[in-house]
Amino acid sequence: MSNEIRPILFNPRSVGETSFIEGSESVAPIDRKITGVVGQSPWYNETLHATWGQRFIIKKTLHREQTNRQDLIIFTHEIFGKVLALDGVIQLTTKDEHIYHEMIAHVPLLAHGNARKVLIIGGGDGGVAREVLRHKTVKEVILVEIDPSVINFSKQHLPEVSCGAFENERLKVVIADGAKFVQETKERFDVIIVDSTDPIGPGEVLFTSEFYGNCAKIFSDNRGILVTQNGVPILQPKEVTDSYRNFGPYFAVRTFYRASVPTYVGGAMTLGFATNNPHARDVSTGELSMRFDQIEGKEKLGYYTPEMHCAAFALPPNIQGLMKDE
Repeated sequence: MSNEIRPILFNPRSVGETSFIEGSESVAPIDRKITGVVGQSPWYNETLHATWGQRFIIKKTLHREQTNRQDLIIFTHEIFGKVLALDGVIQLTTKDEHIYHEMIAHVPLLAHGNARKVLIIGGGDGGVAREVLRHKTVKEVILVEIDPSVINFSKQHLPEVSCGAFENERLKVVIADGAKFVQETKERFDVIIVDSTDPIGPGEVLFTSEFYGNCAKIFSDNRGILVTQNGVPILQPKEVTDSYRNFGPYFAVRTFYRASVPTYVGGAMTLGFATNNPHARDVSTGELSMRFDQIEGKEKLGYYTPEMHCAAFALPPNIQGLMKDE
């Protein structure tokens, strides 16, 4: 999912290998990934940013494992339902995941209007695939995920996110490095959706000029649309500027649109939008509505509408100011 991947770093009030649990007289051994604070309920502390963060009271830990690539945990929360975190960073909650997944999928697909083949880089939880597969025009979806444990984990513990997408005959899963796949594939696509982590560690290559150039080469025609996740600009402004610059050599249209996902801290996040179709950005609400009427289960959506689609491209001056070549 989106959000920056870093090693798990929590900040209990600690001395050596013990932690003073707030509201308690005792000193207890700690798991530096989880800290306790309210009665017997532990906190999950996200430290995505060095000086500011968020935390959740864990109602129940459903599963935790250390895979070959990352630390996985899923727990329940009173408000946000099931919460998935990777390497100490919140990836999704069942309360608000639909916002991100609907906007990263339906905006490019409905802007295109006749996408038949879609590539998803990342997206091992199945949420993007779920939304893409609502579109009747789509005949094939290839999902490239580097870590099979994410898919297996999500199938077992978050089936309400994928909603059967992994069993859909139109979906093909490829376990591979996304950047390498894009560089080497002979396949051609109408829409490419990059559901990546932020540009730290393994996700860094998915924000490079070379990667965007390889994406541009595997479009079916000049109507192809690339969508990327670009973080929360008030806290991660460099992601917007770097992607804008790196889109430049390959795409005539390069812009961003916004979606407000409560558990991605810092305000509305940005999604990159790049294409060589000069009309894709400016499809009217009326035309979008006609296309929207054709997708399956549109009545189940909780955030996307044609009106939200158009409004999401209205960017405030602070984001416009990040869209610069120098």
